[in-house]
Amino acid sequence: MYAIIATGGKQYKVAEGDIIKVEKLGVAAGETVTFDQVLAVNNGELAVGCPTVDGASVTASVVKEGKAKKVIVYKYKRKSGYHKKNGHRQLYTQVKIEKINA
Repeated sequence: MYAIIATGGKQYKVAEGDIIKVEKLGVAAGETVTFDQVLAVNNGELAVGCPTVDGASVTASVVKEGKAKKVIVYKYKRKSGYHKKNGHRQLYTQVKIEKINA
């Protein structure tokens, strides 16, 4: 059984027991979070929502919050002596999928 959920502007294919990293939710570790935007559910037969499946939700528990690896952004223009180096670390929340309610 799996579901496709939408959170943080992205879509994730999840099954029970999966551990995924999503955009920062602002929830403390150990708490429970519910994803209501379920786009599709497959439990033997595929149920696709328009845009979401009615009455479906995914329950997950927060494992931790953190920062991803640093990504270097380097801007450069030739012949003018312009260059700029910048770094970015994206914040994320790691969640464990507990139950898919369909």
